[in-house]
Amino acid sequence: MIFSPGKLLLTSEYVVLDGALALAVPTKWGQEFFVDETPDGKSLVNWTALHQGKPWLNASIDYKNGNVLTTNIPDSAEFILKVLMKVKELSSIRLKDDSSYSIITNLQFPANFGLGSSSTLMNNLAQWSQIDAFELNETCLGGSGYDVAVAQQKSAILYANRPERLIQKIDFNPDFKKEFIFIHLNQKQNSREGISLYRSKEKSPELIEEFSQLTQHVLEAGTLEEFSDLMILHEKKLSCFLGIKPIKEKYFENCPSFVKSLGAWGGDFVMSSRFYGFEDYFQGLGFPTVFSYEDLIC
Repeated sequence: MIFSPGKLLLTSEYVVLDGALALAVPTKWGQEFFVDETPDGKSLVNWTALHQGKPWLNASIDYKNGNVLTTNIPDSAEFILKVLMKVKELSSIRLKDDSSYSIITNLQFPANFGLGSSSTLMNNLAQWSQIDAFELNETCLGGSGYDVAVAQQKSAILYANRPERLIQKIDFNPDFKKEFIFIHLNQKQNSREGISLYRSKEKSPELIEEFSQLTQHVLEAGTLEEFSDLMILHEKKLSCFLGIKPIKEKYFENCPSFVKSLGAWGGDFVMSSRFYGFEDYFQGLGFPTVFSYEDLIC
């Protein structure tokens, strides 16, 4: 069995695409990958995808001729076919000898959580086939690659993709981490839409450096108050650049703590800190899914 953890991006969302230093952490939940190989000369992949242990996608794929033979979800099966054909192209040991493969994947978290259903799959497939996970991910999905790096390292990391890829495992263990909470916004944000908006705006080296410095300051924060102020500053700077209201102004205007978007703005998870009655507060606004740091982060 191969396992890759999910991720949350704490700093430098969007600007990580252009080389800003980012801080990301792994989640306890991830994706499992099981495979059996049978030397039967049939060149088939029988793919079963589970969501939290329950069947979701079934597909039979002829990887020799590049066809989906049967499936219950055609669009998803076509994506799996695309990925497998890239694996076949890159790997010297898998999908080469007409063997058949029975592959089972199990996504441990709800698909709308945005914790990395695709990046964990890319990393699992790359590990199994002994290919470069970043190349596979870039070809099939795009993005900065920080999520693949978290899946590989199974650790909190500092990450930058330019001018050269930097992946630094770190011990993100602030004394006040028990105060952190993560709130799900009841929807998965389409990251491609947010990226398109970001791409449409002119960036400067100074902007990228500002967020890299913010990431360093966040990592060095010695108190919850200092950390909170940096989160507020991060939201303000990115809001001004994107021309989008921060999530706190949109949903949590009277929240007594900071509220920081994690990843694409408008969906998935936000981060805050505990305050008196926080569970009732978020539930009362229609956001009942709240996790502590210990619940969610490795």
